[in-house]
Amino acid sequence: MVAEADLVDSRGARLLDVLLGAAGLADIGSLFPSGAAEWEGASSLDLLARAYVQVREAGFELTNADCVLVGEEPRIAPLRGAMQARLAEALDVEPGLVTVRATTTDGLGFTGRGEGLAAVAVALLRR
Repeated sequence: MVAEADLVDSRGARLLDVLLGAAGLADIGSLFPSGAAEWEGASSLDLLARAYVQVREAGFELTNADCVLVGEEPRIAPLRGAMQARLAEALDVEPGLVTVRATTTDGLGFTGRGEGLAAVAVALLRR
């Protein structure tokens, strides 16, 4: 069973990468190297908040973000509102600026076989 925190973390990490890319900043590994002891065990929501500070300092703000979980299970409908709220809270933005959705691959690929989940995100920034 995948916990809500795991789902939010996977989306947080994906959204973090997207925000950094949209702002033309360094990638997640450059800012938070996986081998660095200070980031060991860090929540992706904490990293998302830290990265968004850099995005704001570069002169950008979030217009909207859409995060999609790809997989057969779990169904996220009961968790969607809480996930959106946690991501928006990490970014310190209005909850309506962040959406969380899910889709399946109808049994195709590793996500369809239930071997894992994938997360996809897109974000629009403005100066």
